Amino acid sequence: MTSVAAEGRRGASVPDQPAAYTAPGLSLRGAAGIFARCLNARLIGAGLAVAVVARLAVGGWTTTDAIVAGVILAAEPLTEWVIHVTILHLRPFTVRGRTIDLYIAKRHRSHHQDPRVIRHVLIPRPVIIRALIFSLPLYWLVTPTIRTGLTGLVTGYAMLLTYEWTHFLIHSSYTPRSWYYRYIHRAHRLHHYKNEKYWFGVTIHLGDHLLRTFPARDAVESSPTARTLGVEAV
Repeated sequence: MTSVAAEGRRGASVPDQPAAYTAPGLSLRGAAGIFARCLNARLIGAGLAVAVVARLAVGGWTTTDAIVAGVILAAEPLTEWVIHVTILHLRPFTVRGRTIDLYIAKRHRSHHQDPRVIRHVLIPRPVIIRALIFSLPLYWLVTPTIRTGLTGLVTGYAMLLTYEWTHFLIHSSYTPRSWYYRYIHRAHRLHHYKNEKYWFGVTIHLGDHLLRTFPARDAVESSPTARTLGVEAV
């Protein structure tokens, strides 16, 4: 397969970026094949598989499991919105004369500068590793039993994988087929190429509708800072 060197080989999630990712005619199967070779997909997939096996092993299903899973899924629209607005788009700030610029925010600005680079499309690997490690004690602490904690872990990992795959697919050259994928594809492309102050959801835009950041395309002007997020490269 023809490939081009990925930007910033050090720390990249994939060693090379296949040219097929942005070439016309990419199939869903082809996109899935590229995604499956990304370390992020393998890490999250492995974590999800272990969590599923562990949850099945302990058994003891109750209505609380459904409640825990339901709460996590119901929070997802606002979770995506809040993280995107408050963390990913956070500009550098100064505390006692020291400039602080979060690594994940810098990486997200790189993603806006060139939305097609797989390394920047994917969640930064250190963030994925920390999320996988600290999710278990977190869900254990906030749920009543280890069983429901594992249910939360399965749900959380499944949503993380869904988010990563959806975002990966949106930035590929794959042509949307279903009405729902066309809807989220169009909205996320507008966020990148029309105005970065709107359309913050990725897998779902309920948060945007509730918080009034899902305007009609022609209702807002094109933003001159959609690529830089208002932070000039130094």
